[in-house]
Amino acid sequence: MALIHDLLGELDEALVTGTRALAIARDLGDLELRILTTTYLGQVHYHRGEYKRAVELGTDNLAALPAHRGSESFGLSAPASVYNRSYLVLSLAQLGRFAEAAEYEAEALRLAEPTHHAFTVGMAHRAAGTLHLLKGDWARTRSLIEHSIAVVRTGSPLHLPLVVAYSAWALAQLGDMSEALNRLREGEQLVEGQAAGGVVFQHSWSCYSLGRACLLLGLLDEARRLADRAVESSPRQPGFAAHALHLLGDIATHPDRFDAESGEAHYRKALALAEPRGMRPLVAHCHLGFGKLYGRTGKREQAREHLTTATTMYREMDMRFWLEQAEAEMRELA
Repeated sequence: MALIHDLLGELDEALVTGTRALAIARDLGDLELRILTTTYLGQVHYHRGEYKRAVELGTDNLAALPAHRGSESFGLSAPASVYNRSYLVLSLAQLGRFAEAAEYEAEALRLAEPTHHAFTVGMAHRAAGTLHLLKGDWARTRSLIEHSIAVVRTGSPLHLPLVVAYSAWALAQLGDMSEALNRLREGEQLVEGQAAGGVVFQHSWSCYSLGRACLLLGLLDEARRLADRAVESSPRQPGFAAHALHLLGDIATHPDRFDAESGEAHYRKALALAEPRGMRPLVAHCHLGFGKLYGRTGKREQAREHLTTATTMYREMDMRFWLEQAEAEMRELA
């Protein structure tokens, strides 16, 4: 029940049923049920934007997993060792704890490959791709996501809309505009089809990723439409909503339709959601957005303060691509 509620986007119900299932598993002393339920609860907390709690659950679950049973699924769609590490990668990446995420990424990929199981291999590569996407390592993202797409096409369609959306974003960022547009159109169709079937747990994040691709391709109206949909479809996913609001801020401050008031409002809303959840990469992006906005409206001191914060945070998280962007803005301001 917890899993189905999660897939349908009913996250409050998922949390209630998952918490009850975990209590029952502990009362029974049932290790298999405990590992299964804790895995699903970690997934629910990830979708709820409660990344620190997701990390706690995933870490505890791996500690409880007997070493000699690492290849067992415990009722999951993939081995528990891979499933839990994948969600640890996703959650740690949102928190900006990239070095920790990279350790789990390497282990998940190593454990997944020998299974030759489409869902397992696709899940590990999707998680790894998300890590490098959020960090801004576009070439590595492209490599991982292309492998994930090839695998999930063979028999694991659940994650296909999201990884195709990732591909469109990464290709656009790398300047391969023609192929990015092809992936964008495919991604839109896949996302629509999945939503029509009622599976909405990744809908907001997929729309957001496609919106990012549209912005890079100069399709501003489409970017705005997708960003609005991402916000509308994430009332119970504040982490995903924060990213979508930041995208709306970037669209509003695009040179072709610069609207300082709207951009500032969206960045403030995104920051209000991101800060209490410890989403440090997104917090840094919001400060970069403010820095660019204030620099273009003549508020130089405010711009300098926000750009200083952004560069400091990017440097601490080793987000080199974004650090270069922030430093370029600082030079322009000077």
